Amino acid sequence: MGLLFEQIDSQPSVIGEITLRRRRIPAIGDRDIYEVKLGEEFLMSSMFVDAEIALSDLGLNETRGENLSVVVGGLGLGYTAVAALKHERVSELLVVEYLEPVIRWHQQELVPLGKELNADPRARYVHGSFFDLAIADPETGGFDPEAPGKPFDAILLDIDHSPRALLHDSSASFYTVENLALMARQLKPGGIFAMWSNEGEDDEFMAVLREGFIDVACHVVTFYNPFQNRESFNTVYVARKPG
Repeated sequence: MGLLFEQIDSQPSVIGEITLRRRRIPAIGDRDIYEVKLGEEFLMSSMFVDAEIALSDLGLNETRGENLSVVVGGLGLGYTAVAALKHERVSELLVVEYLEPVIRWHQQELVPLGKELNADPRARYVHGSFFDLAIADPETGGFDPEAPGKPFDAILLDIDHSPRALLHDSSASFYTVENLALMARQLKPGGIFAMWSNEGEDDEFMAVLREGFIDVACHVVTFYNPFQNRESFNTVYVARKPG
C-alpha cells in the first residue's frame, strides 16, 4: 500500500510557505490523494475535483468556433487545465500561475497530471499574477508574454475561494465592474469568462457580472464528500462578452 503520508515538497512563496503532500486514507479507498497547503490553510485536494473539471467543461461548451485560445488562471493540481485540453477545439492553452513552486511541481512531474500537461504541445505555463495580467494594457501586455495584445476565446479562473473569500488581499479589487471590464478587453467578442467558487451563488457578484457581460449564469456542481458522508457543492460562474 505504501506510505500513508508523505510530504513531497515545501517551498517559500511570495504569499507564504506552500506544501505539496501525498497521503492515503484506507477507509475511503486505496489511492493516492494529493494535497496543497498554504501555511496552515488547505488550498486543494485531488479528492474533490469535480467543479475544477466542470469549470472547463461549462466554460468551453459555451464558446464559439474552432481553434480556441484559452487562458486558465491558477494551475493548482492541473485538473482544470487538463480538462480544457480534452476539448478538441482548443488549439492553445496558457496556464497562468503566480506561485513558481506550483509550476515546478508540474514540470518535474511531482503531481500526477504534470506528465499529461508537459506532453501536450498546446499547453504552456506562464509565471505571473493573473490579476495583474488581467488588467494590463492589452496593446503592450496581457496574458501571453510572447504575443501582447492577443485576444482569447475563453478565460477560466480558479484562484480565490470565492469573490469574498480571497487567497490574498491583493486580488480584492479584481471583482469589480471596472476591473472585469479591463480583463474583458482580452476576450474576443462573444468570448467566455468562467470562474470557480467554493461558495453558493453570490447575488452581488452576479450583479457585477451583468454590468459588463451577457448570458450570466451560476451553475451548482455537486459531489460526494466522504468525510461528511453527504453531498457537497461548489459553483461555476459563466458569462459572455457582448459581440
